[in-house]
Amino acid sequence: MTTTDDRGPATGGYDSESTLQLRVAPVRGPHPAPGYTFDEITRADWVLGRMPDTGWSAAPGRRRTLVARVLLACLLLVQATLSLRLHNSAFEDEALYVYAGHAMIDHLFHGAPDYGGFDTYFSGSPALYPVLAAWVDSAAGLTGVRLLSLAFMLGATALLYSFTRMFFNERTALCAAGIFAFAQSTLFLGNFATYDAMSIFLLALTAWILVRVAPGHWALSLAAAPVAAFAVGVKYASALYLPTLAVLLVLVAHRRLGTRQALRRGAVFTAGVTVLLGIALLSTDYLQAIRSTTTERAHGTTSLLDLAWDCVRWGGLLFGLACLGTVLYTRRAGLGEVPGRRWAAPVRNWRLALGTVLTGTALLAPAYQIHLQTSISLHKHIGYGLLFAAPMAGVALTRLMGAHFRLPQAVIAVGVLALTFGMSQSAQNYGVWPDTTYLIPELAKNVRPGQKWLGQPHEGPVYYLSDQGLTDYTLWTSIFYIDYAGRKDKHLSGPEGYRAAIEDGYFDGVVLDWSDQPGDVQALIRDEMRRTGRYRLGSALTYRTSVGTGHFEIWLRLPAAHGS
Repeated sequence: MTTTDDRGPATGGYDSESTLQLRVAPVRGPHPAPGYTFDEITRADWVLGRMPDTGWSAAPGRRRTLVARVLLACLLLVQATLSLRLHNSAFEDEALYVYAGHAMIDHLFHGAPDYGGFDTYFSGSPALYPVLAAWVDSAAGLTGVRLLSLAFMLGATALLYSFTRMFFNERTALCAAGIFAFAQSTLFLGNFATYDAMSIFLLALTAWILVRVAPGHWALSLAAAPVAAFAVGVKYASALYLPTLAVLLVLVAHRRLGTRQALRRGAVFTAGVTVLLGIALLSTDYLQAIRSTTTERAHGTTSLLDLAWDCVRWGGLLFGLACLGTVLYTRRAGLGEVPGRRWAAPVRNWRLALGTVLTGTALLAPAYQIHLQTSISLHKHIGYGLLFAAPMAGVALTRLMGAHFRLPQAVIAVGVLALTFGMSQSAQNYGVWPDTTYLIPELAKNVRPGQKWLGQPHEGPVYYLSDQGLTDYTLWTSIFYIDYAGRKDKHLSGPEGYRAAIEDGYFDGVVLDWSDQPGDVQALIRDEMRRTGRYRLGSALTYRTSVGTGHFEIWLRLPAAHGS
């Protein structure tokens, strides 16, 4: 299988500007061929005309298209298998989003009060992905919601293949799809029920639409505006990639239509997205959540060195290949498969701009989180930029492979390395949180309807036990925030709030996640329960994660503690 780019077939061992010449050794023997003399045989008799466009350089034929699609289907099957091999109970974000979706459905369609306040702190609209996830959960449970994420990630890979093929060819597109499919973030998000998979799919769909309609009428660029705005609504941080999409549209249109028409299309797309997002902001109360989760997010304490190392190990291979692909594509437009035309090749500055924009996009999420000094969700967010850098990584793999698969061992080595990293890293990240398989049945024995509980974790118990009618979100207090008003209407928060609530026996039960490095609040709560003597330790369940060991503690209030 060989490929080419827009300039037609590239050189395959010969100069693309010269004709193909056959060098023939002198005829040995006493006589020349019958009917000819040596003097009559000239150099022109052994010169062939320019080779026709064949193979990957010509328009895709039925056989070539079929082969490429079969290979893509096999690749998607491998991606799905590697994602589905990951197993764990619901992560706190998964449980919270699905439960919030059920609450939003009750609020929007059944008139129930909106008690969760999800729109004040969610990193995406609670009326979009959570509602969809809850609808799927009602039919197929958490497994179904995770399969929905898998469908989104498979769709993103397929769309990546499609718009990469529009830029280059089938072989480059397959390489790009393969290196993206094996990335740890892709495998992880393919079996993880949060906003991210849906948002990445919508960004890929936006890019595909823009590349597809760029040469057409300027108004067609508006077709991608609702999709891009929807991606931002699903997860607010997706707005970070809107400039990349706009510049990508301008670059594609510029090559075919010139600067003026390209800028016109970019302006129309940008205006369309801006208007839609402006309407959404004016008609909702999401601005506070956008500030708290995205634009004005609290800074962490993770060191620059640790963040840089995480970025390198989770996305360094694909990013490095993208940088190599950008350099090689800038130096020479042809992908080096077979001889071809030079007149259709994009100019060097255009090639450099395309490679820089696509590859540089991979740095956006790491740079933002380094600025915030936080590693929270970095292993997920890094996948957004890798989607855009993957086409240039595909160019690098194609060049390493060489014309007519001259050096397949180089690509095989890179593929094995990418597969090894992706499988091991996704499994490690998927095993970071403790499995609550044994915690939930133990809680089900002790939790009664209407009881108030304090817990970490509490999202998982709420999700699993609410189906049994034992509890709901309003009856649980997190270890991260408390507003206790049990003493003469005085509102106490922080450590004082927890101390007062425990001393008064306000909670019917407490769940603590006692890992190798327990938090200060958990230690305070445990010490206070021991000091007051109002609670007893009911159960202790050990667990092991990919980063260490720990145990859950279930504390129950003594019968005479409440109100005494």
